[in-house]
Amino acid sequence: MPTSTRPAPLRALLVGLLGTAAAACATTGPAMSQDMPAAELPASQAPTYVDLVTMAMAADTVAIVTVEEQIPFPPERAPNLAPSKVRLYIEALTQSLLVAPQGVGAELVYVVDQERDDDGDAPDLEDRTFLIFGDLSRSQPGAIQLLSSDSMLPAGPRIESRVRRVLTQLAAADAPPAITGVRDVISVPGNLAGESETQMFVETESGAPVSLSVIRRPGMAPEWGVSLGELVDASATPPQPESLEWFQFACFLPHELPADSFLQTDRASQERAREDYAFILAELGPCERRFTG
Repeated sequence: MPTSTRPAPLRALLVGLLGTAAAACATTGPAMSQDMPAAELPASQAPTYVDLVTMAMAADTVAIVTVEEQIPFPPERAPNLAPSKVRLYIEALTQSLLVAPQGVGAELVYVVDQERDDDGDAPDLEDRTFLIFGDLSRSQPGAIQLLSSDSMLPAGPRIESRVRRVLTQLAAADAPPAITGVRDVISVPGNLAGESETQMFVETESGAPVSLSVIRRPGMAPEWGVSLGELVDASATPPQPESLEWFQFACFLPHELPADSFLQTDRASQERAREDYAFILAELGPCERRFTG
């Protein structure tokens, strides 16, 4: 292991400070492949769009770093860690800063938990490049606390492009409001058999008006869409996949319509609304996560 030029007392201080925050490094997602030293995770193991949005929203700093040195914690400094894992103090060079609340120096230090290799040793992370999500320390310059050990991802052009796209979406002035529930549901039949329209008004964290509508016509596939505004737009369309609008609906709509959301008391109207709501959930697809809870 190369000898670091960092003064020993400062290193000891950083290890102590970061060690108190190491509980945030609990691993929840798939283990990082140790036989891929220079490659990104394969698509089947990579974070989903939902994971990336969740991490980007939670972290104040997103950076690409190259590990310069790693120092394993002695077991007594990580008493709650599973025997199959090792806690590492990392010194990394900052390659690119994607977002941060303040300036960041050439080096970042942090703590991360990793699976031991087949020989029981710590994995060799030195000279590998990672994309990290975390919060900068307000008391220790150059220190960052990862959201979790799963928020250190093998870097590469594909994951970097995906993360930059997410960060751009989050920074947009027209980012959709956070969804908190559904209220005021109404479903009315049309003049023809099999014709109907259902409207569902969505509750948002900001109070901004949002509604969903489903229109059914005989012999045609149902049409649905999202309206952002006071009026229900007859030409409303579904949210685009891997958009923040899709993220809000796919991940935060309730699994079923609340019993007190119906404006009509007759069973036929309520059943039609439930059917249309189930149709919307199926069209949105699952809120898939691999790295976040």
